[in-house]
Amino acid sequence: MKTRVGVVFGGVSVEHEVSVISALQAIKAMDDNQYEAVPVYISKDRNWYTGEELLDIEAYKDLKQLLQNAQKVSITKSDNGNVILQKDPVPKFGKRSVAEIDVAFPIVHGTFGEDGVLQGLFELYDLPYVGCDVMSSAAGMDKVMMKQILRDSKLPVLDYVWFHSSHWTDDSEDIITMIEERLGFPVIVKPANLGSSVGINKAQTREELEEAVEEAMSFASKILVEYMVQDMKEVNCSVLGDYEEVEASVIEEVLKSEEILSYQDKYQGGGKGADAAKGMESTDRVIPAPLDDKSTTEVQELAKDTFQILGCSGVSRIDFLIDQTENKVYVNEINTIPGSLSFYLWDPAGKNYTQLTHQLIQLALKRKRERDKLTFSIDSNLFSLQSAEGVKGGSKSNKPNA
Repeated sequence: MKTRVGVVFGGVSVEHEVSVISALQAIKAMDDNQYEAVPVYISKDRNWYTGEELLDIEAYKDLKQLLQNAQKVSITKSDNGNVILQKDPVPKFGKRSVAEIDVAFPIVHGTFGEDGVLQGLFELYDLPYVGCDVMSSAAGMDKVMMKQILRDSKLPVLDYVWFHSSHWTDDSEDIITMIEERLGFPVIVKPANLGSSVGINKAQTREELEEAVEEAMSFASKILVEYMVQDMKEVNCSVLGDYEEVEASVIEEVLKSEEILSYQDKYQGGGKGADAAKGMESTDRVIPAPLDDKSTTEVQELAKDTFQILGCSGVSRIDFLIDQTENKVYVNEINTIPGSLSFYLWDPAGKNYTQLTHQLIQLALKRKRERDKLTFSIDSNLFSLQSAEGVKGGSKSNKPNA
């Protein structure tokens, strides 16, 4: 019997379209002798859909028509405890279940997907799922939290200042002064919890800093400002595994059309002429990156350390900045659900996309087997120990008889 894999994609983040591309790539790569892929699309208005129509990338050009043809569903549990996709609204007569799911494969980039929210839902349904768990997803998504964890573990990260948008509104002058004194110019301004280079800008003056922060605040309420390396090379390395065993991919150097890597560089090869349906595969890159053996080993070891320190599972991509003047490597960020699942970094080493998806699903099932051995509740009835008076919030005072 085939394992039924619910591939969840779309979502309400700014990386919605990238998620669709990544998911359809993964579905196409799955071994259909072992797995039955069930597409589960989350629309931008937070409705869930399934159906064969969702497998055609061309259909997304007319999204309204696509969703009229697809089946709207909700996720729930059947009477026998299996996780099902149920017709929404539930019909009064006839079959209410559209499909059953044995394991979830979330490929939702960005907020409400890569940040632990979706993973928490799967945990509540006791449904095994591919990739990082709730805690590692949340830590990896929040660039500030990630840097704090890695810095405390003695991994190299660039110096930074962070603040909430409300702090900026109240004390922008004090924050600017702190940035000038601690970091100097130029700096990079980022939303703390977005990917795909959305909302990221360079600032060389106070005026540019104010503009960059205002733009970043339109995407997130938590802002990160980093020291900017001048003579910089950007390289990425993917890691596959879990807390027990990990392996690092080949390293890529991503080529950028401007000083910082843009959304267009990542998904349109730096221009409009590239095939956006290829996702991260269309990025202009050099594989393997032109690094000496020492630097290659250093990046791969730092990638594995980052992955395991954050408690990751499945496949992630760790992005690095190399200060070529100082010859220093810094961990920039981690992508716990990377675009195209970074399959293009594994293929050169002999692991094709089909093998990658198989290994990811098996890691999910392994984690479920391990968690089934743990105790999450205690067989006791605390309510039976409470008196009615205790439930009301304390002992009743003794008053003298009248």
